[in-house]
Amino acid sequence: MAGLLVPSSSALLPSRFPSSSSSSKLSPLVSSISSTSGQIYGRKFNGGGIGNLIKKGRSQFHFSVKNVATEIIPAEAKKRAKESQRPVYPFAAIVGQDEMKLCLLLNVIDPKIGGVMIMGDRGTGKSTTVRSLVDLLPEIKVVAGDPFNSDPEDPESMGVEVRESVLNGEELEIVTTKINMVDLPLGATEDRVCGTIDIEKALTEGVKAFEPGLLAKANRGILYVDEVNLLDDHLVDVLLDSAASGWNTVEREGISISHPARFILIGSGNPEEGELRPQLLDRFGMHAQVGTVRDAELRVKIVEERARFDQNPKEFRTTYNVDQDKLQEQITAARKILSSVKVDRDLCVKISKVCAELNVDGLRGDIVTNRAARALAALKGRDQVTPEDIATVIPNCLRHRLRKDPLESIDSGLLVIEKFYEVFG
Repeated sequence: MAGLLVPSSSALLPSRFPSSSSSSKLSPLVSSISSTSGQIYGRKFNGGGIGNLIKKGRSQFHFSVKNVATEIIPAEAKKRAKESQRPVYPFAAIVGQDEMKLCLLLNVIDPKIGGVMIMGDRGTGKSTTVRSLVDLLPEIKVVAGDPFNSDPEDPESMGVEVRESVLNGEELEIVTTKINMVDLPLGATEDRVCGTIDIEKALTEGVKAFEPGLLAKANRGILYVDEVNLLDDHLVDVLLDSAASGWNTVEREGISISHPARFILIGSGNPEEGELRPQLLDRFGMHAQVGTVRDAELRVKIVEERARFDQNPKEFRTTYNVDQDKLQEQITAARKILSSVKVDRDLCVKISKVCAELNVDGLRGDIVTNRAARALAALKGRDQVTPEDIATVIPNCLRHRLRKDPLESIDSGLLVIEKFYEVFG
């Protein structure tokens, strides 16, 4: 594919690392991605939401939360709501940009990878691809009526009220809902992002009325920031704090409220418009570089497909239903077998050796590379990670963690892949 920087890992490994036969079972879309991705690098919730808490020994404020949670909606109502939404370009219809698509799919399979930063030229389909991911997001179990999408089986992803209900042995009402994708606008205020407290109500009625913000809505979901390199510094600080701890704390007028905020952070931007702060860049598990398609035939195909979509979005989406369903089934299957995928110890040692010889700070690069390789093996339907899997994902996991040399003209992804072959060869 034109415009890409590095030859695919499968092309570089014709005999050294043979491809698994299971890859033949993949849909055409995932097969093309995997083969070319190395090219570039209880207590019942009553109306008000979270019950009442009394802060003992200090004040008699009651704590309540405005209910912005997922409601139990009949299947017919869900279907009508989906049909009335603005049509989204199908993920399976995206032409090229295999590296970006692979990084997004791996993060859906294993959210612990930590998100993806997509940098590239303007007009290359970054935002379109991310938003098209909505159709492929799997369903998760949440506590009904809870504004934080609490996981009924994981105490670390529970709000305070839900955890108290579990400790008291109360029965929780559980529903399934699709993973949320929340857009964070550049002009958002800190109150809208973190949530806000109604001070007047607290003083007059003795009630801490907390209205959850975007971080609460994004818990156990995806938080997408378009043009993330233009985000205001104070919002970057908020994201750094939540991404580091997995919790969002609102401090206002002596009142403190915390709630879980574990999300997949996806950002996109154009490097010509400014660099990203290194503290935030390191929080992204993977980094995808997107280039403009140079092949004339591909460019014509993209233009024609987009024209078809604009003319009749519903009919265009219907033509990709089979591919979309197949891809969704593969994601669901990969999530189920992910826990059983193993990485041989000698491969783990070699991954860490690559990181050490590239002078990667910290251990986040080692961890993310292992997780991404396991997710890729699961996507291919295997329970064992191969060197080819590592070769495919390691440039995306380490490229943005290398120290910048202003005199270096070679792409950092190439440095990573060269070191990979030096260690694994």
